[in-house]
Parts: sequence; structure tokens; C-alpha cells
Amino acid sequence: MKSRTLIIIFTIVTIPIISPSRCNNLIETTCKQTPRYNLCVQSLKSDPASSDADVRGLALIMVKVMTTKAKGTGYRIKQLLKSGHLEPKQEKALKYCADSYKTVIELCVPGTERALEIGNPKFAEEGVVSTGIEAKDSSTKTVAAKSFSFSGDFFCRHRKSSRKVWFFVVPLTKENNTMRHLAAVAVAIVRLLL
Repeated sequence: MKSRTLIIIFTIVTIPIISPSRCNNLIETTCKQTPRYNLCVQSLKSDPASSDADVRGLALIMVKVMTTKAKGTGYRIKQLLKSGHLEPKQEKALKYCADSYKTVIELCVPGTERALEIGNPKFAEEGVVSTGIEAKDSSTKTVAAKSFSFSGDFFCRHRKSSRKVWFFVVPLTKENNTMRHLAAVAVAIVRLLL
């Protein structure tokens, strides 16, 4: 009886000590397999649910982080459009950006979340890739979901025409880069489920 009591007490005392270590180890192991280790760890640890999550749960958390970032960027776009200090080309580009981020929030993310919830990582991967494509320069027509590349220019920053080059700056480069990096991390995590 005394030994059972000691075992129970030992178990109660050591479980809280072991669990965070196991959680951090899963996060670190998972993030080491992504292109942006620090961003991955920071993003996942920002959500308390990561302490109990498996790899699928970590993928869902990353999608949630992407959603938050996309909503924040969408809000920033609205503020820039309301400012009234834009050239017509900048306003047109921002409206296009707003539509792209709206696509991420309303179509890509919900589809990705649902695919992860029902255990369809291939469809989830395609959803995250679509999110990354939306965060990529819309004038780059060579991007395909199966051979996704994050290189090139980003939409909402500048566009180029093949005949003549016209350039305008929209102050969203930082947000687009962050979204692109988050998508790269999310794709890597989802691919661990394949």
C-alpha cells in the first residue's frame, strides 16, 4: 500500500515536469523540419494549446497564426485605403491586395482547417500552398501548386509589365514577407502528416 502511494505521488509530481519537455521537444523537432525554425517555434509557442498538441494540432495552430496575420494585414489595408494619401495605382494595388487577403481568410484557411480536422493532409497542403500563392506577386504566372516556390516579387509591393516596367510602392512588404514565411512553415508542418 505504501509503495502504491509513493508511485502515485511520484507520478503526480513528475507528469507536469515531463509534459512541457515532451511538448517543447515536439515543437522543436517539428520546427527543425521547416525553413524558418525561429518563426515556427515563436508562432507555435504563442498558443497555449501547443503544449498538448500533436503534429496535426501544431499545423492547425500555424494556420490560426496565418489567419490572425492575414486579418491584421487586411485591417491595415483598409486603413491605408481610408487615408486618402494614395496615388490611383497604389489604391488599385491595395484593392487587389485586399481581395487576395480576403481569399486567404474566407477560402484558403477554412478549407485547410477542415482538411486537417478530418485527416486529409494532402488537401490541407494544397490550401496552405494556395495561401502562399495569394501572398505572392499576382503577376508571376509560373507558380503552380505542385511546384510551389516562394521566390520572386510579392504582390502589394510592386508589379511589372513585360513591355514596359511601371513601379509603385505599397507599404506592405513586411506583412507580405511574414505571410509568405508563415505559409512556408505551415506547408512544411502539413507535409509531415503526408
